[in-house]
Amino acid sequence: SKADDKRETIYEIAEEFIQFTNCSIFLTGKAGTGKTTMLRQIREAAFKQTAVVAPTGVAAINAGGVTIHSFFQFPLAPYVPGSSFNTKDERFRFSKEKKRIIRTLDLLVIDEISMVRADLLDQIDAVLRLHKDKNRPFGGVQLLMIGDLSQLAPVVRDSDWALLREYYQTPYFFGSLALRQTQHVTIELQHVYRQTDTAFINILNEVRENRITPG
Repeated sequence: SKADDKRETIYEIAEEFIQFTNCSIFLTGKAGTGKTTMLRQIREAAFKQTAVVAPTGVAAINAGGVTIHSFFQFPLAPYVPGSSFNTKDERFRFSKEKKRIIRTLDLLVIDEISMVRADLLDQIDAVLRLHKDKNRPFGGVQLLMIGDLSQLAPVVRDSDWALLREYYQTPYFFGSLALRQTQHVTIELQHVYRQTDTAFINILNEVRENRITPG
């Protein structure tokens, strides 16, 4: 069908960006448009040395990866941009295997990116610079950020934002200082494959966009 052909074309474009460039990607689309399928294809293709992370345990399991905090051994406290890491701190004393994984990393996939705070993304940038290329955003690692900004937002306590608002205009991931220095493109998947009932899809879209119509 034309919808299937269009999906394959978009998938091919995303795969080519990942395989042949170092350009980071924000892959977005409403529920049921194939973001998880795309992630699965990227993992199976194994174009590059890849790690898959997500902000929560459930999201990490669904993505076939681990949590961001687990992979990078981050504390739960907010990160102030420019803070240096005390490598003597047990939390940042990576094993030889973890250092090897990070140093050989080409592609970092972050699922459910809508839930990732700007300071957490900058903390990832700081660690990757520490173990890879200190002069390049995210140490030169390509990012594939997957998610829908109309879904779950990042959790930001008032006390955290009181500290971070001096550095960020927004707590969302796109407020990241490192991301603003990074060349990236947005690819939006638009066709819903999970549902075929057009009326039901329209209702879901109205709920998603907070605009319920009568009847």
